[in-house]
Amino acid sequence: MKDFTNTLREHNLKATPQRLEIINTIFLYGHINIDSLYEEVKKKYNAISLATIYKNINAMMSNSLLEEVKLPNEKSVYEIIKDKHSHVLCKKCNKVIDIDIELNTITNNISQELDFKVENSDLVISGICKNCQ
Repeated sequence: MKDFTNTLREHNLKATPQRLEIINTIFLYGHINIDSLYEEVKKKYNAISLATIYKNINAMMSNSLLEEVKLPNEKSVYEIIKDKHSHVLCKKCNKVIDIDIELNTITNNISQELDFKVENSDLVISGICKNCQ
């Protein structure tokens, strides 16, 4: 297990045992929805509530440590913030995989052609992964 104590402190968050377990679980899975996260954290901290999970997720997102990945027709998943990237989603096993795709050309074209100020450009491509084909 990685020690995220300094990481939490660098993001102005107290390094509570529950927070450390939440961030470690997200790190372990890479991408995880709130229900699965709750079930995993509850194995170690059986008295933790779903409200506490939400509260900590929101605090970590507000302090730019975590981000929400919105998936089409699925529950959102959470990941530790890293370099800008996109995602592929397997529609059978629901696995989410990071991919590096340069979206600047697309967003620049939209900005110029439509006189549109692009503030965010998230891309999720869905299909069937190699293991599920």
